[in-house]
Amino acid sequence: MADQQLSELIPRFDLRGMDLQLERMRHALQELGSPCGEIPAIQVAGTNGKGSIASFLSAALQQAGIRSGVTTSPHLVSWCERIAIDGIPISEGHLRQLLLAQQQLCAKHQLTPFEQLLAAALAHFHTEAVELLVLEVGLGGRLDATTAHPCRPVIAMASIGLDHCEHLGSTLTAIAEEKAAVITPGAQVISAEQPAPVKVVLEKTCSANNAFLRWVDPLPSDWCLGLAGDWQRRNAAVAYGALQALLPLGWRLYDTTIRAGLAKARWKGRLQTVTWQGHPLLLDGAHNPPAAHQLALERQNWQGQENGVVWILGIQAHKQAVEMLQLLLQPRDQAWIVPVADHRSWTCDALVQVEPHWGDQLRDATSAEDALKRIKETSGWPQTMPVLAGSLYLIGDLLEQGLVQAE
Repeated sequence: MADQQLSELIPRFDLRGMDLQLERMRHALQELGSPCGEIPAIQVAGTNGKGSIASFLSAALQQAGIRSGVTTSPHLVSWCERIAIDGIPISEGHLRQLLLAQQQLCAKHQLTPFEQLLAAALAHFHTEAVELLVLEVGLGGRLDATTAHPCRPVIAMASIGLDHCEHLGSTLTAIAEEKAAVITPGAQVISAEQPAPVKVVLEKTCSANNAFLRWVDPLPSDWCLGLAGDWQRRNAAVAYGALQALLPLGWRLYDTTIRAGLAKARWKGRLQTVTWQGHPLLLDGAHNPPAAHQLALERQNWQGQENGVVWILGIQAHKQAVEMLQLLLQPRDQAWIVPVADHRSWTCDALVQVEPHWGDQLRDATSAEDALKRIKETSGWPQTMPVLAGSLYLIGDLLEQGLVQAE
């Protein structure tokens, strides 16, 4: 109920529409007195892995005793997940107070929901006297609200791939240019391996801004990580590099501290094992082709996967569902196609129309719960646990209803 009350103060994203600008946010923050304006931020940009990198950073900073304010998006269940200090989300009551106090300001500057939440976050962090910020870019970078923060000396760059093409451009180069535009003069930029067009853009942008670009390799297997998945080793390496980049700012984090922190990182809905009615189920928020590719690679580590995997997929209508299924679906697999609640979604019929040969593999279900029940009733629970993916909103809805329990 409390989160429903918060939603009354935050207009739905699809109703407000996507409106990427910077001046709105800059003027609003100036009117608020520039909260946290002099507090340095690690800005986390890119396409896939931003939330994981932010999670690794938050856990390591907690371990080091550095008071940090972290913003992430989207949330799974509560708006409060987006704003946290030392890993503790803002309370619903406090977030409501901030949103109410800023209503007139938000209306005056016509702030989007993302901008409203960032304004509330910075006000909260200012009051609580955080020492360092971790700001996850919402979409793009050049015109993202987090880029309105004036002090971003460290840029942690996640993997850049094709997503949100309707807003950012249809090529890797165009998307990379939008995301690389967050790089400020003299910044330290940390990135793991990127596709060739992205690498060119990052190197060119850093050179133009006299920024230092450091390429990092995935962390080796002797580093214990709190997040599952081989790809998390590259995300953790980016976080590790960003933490090392804090030294010129006056913070030295030792490897023993960072190792302990990375091992404690937690991030729901990212290759997370849960149970449904006592049966194991794997959740992953993969919602675009690059993430689907990583999930397909991870599949090779699953026992019995060669005999087929059962997927439950909810994919929003504007996403590249066909490309995702081409990466995920193998001949012995079965996929239940479900709607993402409150979002236009791909249907089983639409996918089969594009790829008729999928007709024997795709099934239609009214919801994730409906699919889970029918999996159990028709063939018994599979040896390889079913995988629910395609949208973080789909996972959030499942968690909000209390239908699954974390292991």
